[in-house]
Amino acid sequence: MNSTASNSGSQSGSQSGSPSSSQSSALIVGLTGGIGSGKSTVAEAFRQLGIETVDADQASRAVVEPGMPALTAIGERFGGQIIQGDGNLDRAALRQIIFTDPDQKLWLESLLHPLIRDWIVERLQAATSAYVILESPLLFETDQHQLVDKTVLVDLPVELQIDRACARDGNQADQIQRIIDAQMPREEKLSRADIVLDNAQPLESLAARVTAVHQTLLSLAKSASASQEKNL
Repeated sequence: MNSTASNSGSQSGSQSGSPSSSQSSALIVGLTGGIGSGKSTVAEAFRQLGIETVDADQASRAVVEPGMPALTAIGERFGGQIIQGDGNLDRAALRQIIFTDPDQKLWLESLLHPLIRDWIVERLQAATSAYVILESPLLFETDQHQLVDKTVLVDLPVELQIDRACARDGNQADQIQRIIDAQMPREEKLSRADIVLDNAQPLESLAARVTAVHQTLLSLAKSASASQEKNL
């Protein structure tokens, strides 16, 4: 699989949502990949090339930091025991609640998802690099794909994904497999991605592979900018 090959299926061009006029005029690229795919390493490689990134995982943590209104609302909803002694959210306790109570899960999502989206959009708007990356492990599974113009999937075979995740985290293979099974199937992600970065190759060649994708994205960003200027 070519690391910068765009999928030609009819789905790929329509999966990335068109950002609203309130968002950054820069090209917004969604970067995604499952556990053990190397997505975070790829994101760092883009940063080394001068590209700004916005981390959706960081957003989900930031909106429930001590002092944030969302954390206060969660404490009021679930009781003070959901807040740790240091003032931080007890994430393990909260996960246990929402996994066993769909109504509570729905309430939590209705509270947090708009806040997470606003946090992400604010930082996408502030980006000044040639294009900006939204790094999100659940880009396709959530509505976050609507925030981006193009998508890049960091991909590798499931067997290698499991091996790398086990080596990194020290988890058992069956644990990693359950996480993978709970996510969107690899085949569907491949069909939806605009660009696929093959990360089954050695780490030593990653910089070159990311640079190749970077050049493609720079060209797309330049074309998008020219189109915007023409329409002004």
